[in-house]
Amino acid sequence: MTLEFDYYFSFRSPYSYLAAAQVEQLIARYDMKPRMRIVTPIAIRIPGFFKSVNPLWPPYLLRDTFRIAQMHNIPYRWPRPDPIIMDITSGEVAAEQPYIHRVSRMGAAATRAGRGFEFARRASHKIWSGEVDAWHEGDQLANAATEAGLDPAALEAAVRDNGEALAAEITQNESDQRNAGHWGVPLFVFENEPFFGQDRLDHLVWRLKQAGLKER
Repeated sequence: MTLEFDYYFSFRSPYSYLAAAQVEQLIARYDMKPRMRIVTPIAIRIPGFFKSVNPLWPPYLLRDTFRIAQMHNIPYRWPRPDPIIMDITSGEVAAEQPYIHRVSRMGAAATRAGRGFEFARRASHKIWSGEVDAWHEGDQLANAATEAGLDPAALEAAVRDNGEALAAEITQNESDQRNAGHWGVPLFVFENEPFFGQDRLDHLVWRLKQAGLKER
């Protein structure tokens, strides 16, 4: 029996990206399946977050994420452009956020089409791997959709025609995320138990094994 769990994911979170590569390996080994729950980044979910964050946190995040990428041999570079438009020095986040809203809604639409994890994995690779500049332009996200087994034209049409409904779905995911017991990403939830961070995947697998998780 395939065991499913919720995977709360933000396309601006380097930890979400780094976790996706590891989850992909786990899916190949175990009979498990993530239910993607796309959320917007903390810069949008918590207004003013980067104006009050401890100044030691951003440089530590960079050091930590590069270390994780090296340890797991995952290609990694800060995105060009950043999915969030903001002034890094002041922490001011722009009112208009075309990049993150587009890719987040594409992720939600891909989830509706049954290929949410596959799209999140490929699109976040375009954004974070360092293999692509201007990931938001041209056919980069369309290629991610194709690689995920989706029709890119149909995915774009779904975003265009159902934008408000997809935005509402993302907002509901954010509410469900808080109700699950945490505010951060990546967050994995199995049977109402939250596991926060890519470094808790071993704990998630341990719990899934208690519920009968089998190797493929």
